[in-house]
Amino acid sequence: MVHEWALAESIVKTVLDIAKERKIKSVLSVEIAIGQLQQIELDILKDALNELKRGTLLEKAKFIFVEEEAEFQCRNCNNIWKFSDVKKDLKADEAEAIHFIPELAHVFIKCPRCGSPDFIVLKGRGIRISAIRGVTNGSPSFDNS
Repeated sequence: MVHEWALAESIVKTVLDIAKERKIKSVLSVEIAIGQLQQIELDILKDALNELKRGTLLEKAKFIFVEEEAEFQCRNCNNIWKFSDVKKDLKADEAEAIHFIPELAHVFIKCPRCGSPDFIVLKGRGIRISAIRGVTNGSPSFDNS
């Protein structure tokens, strides 16, 4: 829960910084891409964002969330697989560790084909602001951040 609040604080600060830089007077919407590997508690993140936006340029903003599925590639056999393929095999404490530090996936996940722990994360980790829509000088503007 604390993790989601910290992420919400970072998102709000970043959007406010971008809005100031781009002279946005009111933010209408923020699109946030969330990597599946983060395993974010979306309801907690939404509550935190809605609380933190009060009294700011984000007060009227709608937050739009897009989940990016996590995908890996084995460096040993080149097998490509999804996080959903191996998540069921993780213990609760292992999944929680990956939630806080996604790089720990390398400790707890192995290639389902050859068993190697040597893989790369192709996509689906981290959080990024993918778009901000706001009002500048009375007219709506769209900003792909």
